[in-house]
Amino acid sequence: MSGLSGKRVLLIIGGGIAAYKSLDLIRRLRERGAAVTPVMTASAAEFVTPLAVGALSAAKVFSDLFDREDEHDVGHIRLARMPMRSLSRRPRPI
Repeated sequence: MSGLSGKRVLLIIGGGIAAYKSLDLIRRLRERGAAVTPVMTASAAEFVTPLAVGALSAAKVFSDLFDREDEHDVGHIRLARMPMRSLSRRPRPI
């Protein structure tokens, strides 16, 4: 295993062509032992499906941090309190 074994990564996926690359990033992080918690914007779902992201990450995909079903858990605060590294995949300027 590598230095990511047991680490938790919060991957924030925004809309843009970089969303496709996030699928490979999730796969590579998981191969190295990291647990990935994905957050997708509505725009990201126009490029990759939450089903694909969830299947690769083996975790729940957060897309609405104020979801009525999860609000009892206060999901947006729970994510902020989780000790993890945060990554954001954004398109690079041309």
